[in-house]
Amino acid sequence: MAIEFVDQSIDEIWEQIVRMMNECPEPHQDSECVYQFDLSGEMDGTYQLILNKGKVSVEKGSPYNYECRLIMDFNEFKQLLFGQLNSTMAYMMRKIKVDGSLGLALKLETLLKKYKELK
Repeated sequence: MAIEFVDQSIDEIWEQIVRMMNECPEPHQDSECVYQFDLSGEMDGTYQLILNKGKVSVEKGSPYNYECRLIMDFNEFKQLLFGQLNSTMAYMMRKIKVDGSLGLALKLETLLKKYKELK
């Protein structure tokens, strides 16, 4: 269940994330929250990842109130998705800024690692 970045737009990357998470909802089955990603760098934009009891969707912009907002460069975003970023260390080094629930930010790293293990 790998996410492909080569020759993909940011919208296509988000589509892959949604498809992957909806095809295998068990890791987030009981989650109900909104993560907002404010990305800068080569592919920037604001996106919301909505987890709603086994269903996942993404919205461009910020139409909903978020529980956890992550502000990061696109390179850190890629590393987070690949499981190559320690979010605690990145937060302490100010590579990722968190607004809202720090606990949800840490839970996201654990959730993404579960999908990496499903390869």
